[in-house]
Amino acid sequence: MSDLARRFRRLIERHGPMPVSRFMGESNAHYYSTRDPLGATGDFVTAPDISQMFGEMIGLWCADLWHRAGRPQDLAYVELGPGRATLAIDALRAMNRQGLLPRVHFVEGSPALREIQRNRVPGATFHDDLADLPGDVPMLLVANEFLDALPIRQLVRVEKGWRERMVGLVDDRLAFVAGDQPMGDAGPADLADQAPGAVIETSPPAATVMGEVAARLAAQGGAALFVDYGHLAARTGSTLQAVKGHRKVGVLDHPGEADLTAHVDFATLAVIARTHGVAVQSGTQGQFLSALGIDTRARALAVAAPARAKETDAALRRLTAVDEMGELFKVMALTGRGWPQGAGLAAQEFVAQGSDEPE
Repeated sequence: MSDLARRFRRLIERHGPMPVSRFMGESNAHYYSTRDPLGATGDFVTAPDISQMFGEMIGLWCADLWHRAGRPQDLAYVELGPGRATLAIDALRAMNRQGLLPRVHFVEGSPALREIQRNRVPGATFHDDLADLPGDVPMLLVANEFLDALPIRQLVRVEKGWRERMVGLVDDRLAFVAGDQPMGDAGPADLADQAPGAVIETSPPAATVMGEVAARLAAQGGAALFVDYGHLAARTGSTLQAVKGHRKVGVLDHPGEADLTAHVDFATLAVIARTHGVAVQSGTQGQFLSALGIDTRARALAVAAPARAKETDAALRRLTAVDEMGELFKVMALTGRGWPQGAGLAAQEFVAQGSDEPE
């Protein structure tokens, strides 16, 4: 049993069940502050780890916007939760080839990951949160698999109405339980007829991030791109999951030692963003990457490095296929006033034109 698991048990024994949001928030805070979770030796891989093509497409998306916005010379590239900085390295390389040389800002709370990022992207400026990002220049903000790790709140339907879903002790083990307090109007009116056991999720931290990013874009100009697994239409059901050693494990089995994530509710986040006056586009990852020209890039890499052609083809399929990441992962773009909408999620498209040499 981990130290965090023991602490949770003591707290529950002393004060009663804790909300799912607290369990997830404290578990992930400990998890990310104490390790590098990425790669074969970690717990999971993300799209930038699968292939350089992913980051290159993001970089070309940024470069295309910059060109069509008039090539402003003072610009910030911002990444939320940049991991090992693999995405940033590939994206910045693609941007640089198009003449875009932005200042780099990373929002990262993990000391372990900050050290890796500092070594891989010298000159990057680090921030604990969005509050102290530069406010006087347009920004191109990217967040890949960032929102899914933010704490969620769950409500569960019982016979007498909605209750907050909590983590308590059952037979001396951590288990999900329903809270005692009626939630009143917390449950959506259009879901009042849900059967007992139904679960709905919200993420106040994700809503806060989306509101702050949209407000900045409205005031400063620029664009933001969020890529994550989730849904574009409202839905019910628990999506909370835990991954450890590249395998799904019980959500409550390894607090602080496994990565906890939940599907991102892009439908709700789009409504929040629009209240700030920014344009919103969305679609699937597969559609987005294909529209940007990832198939062309894959063919060029295969020609340049025939020995790695099968590896490149496998990576392309994993990123774009409907039965892989292509459909499960969604993309949402925000653009501030006076800026053109991004390619790949609307009628206009930007086909990748870059070096054919693998990197």
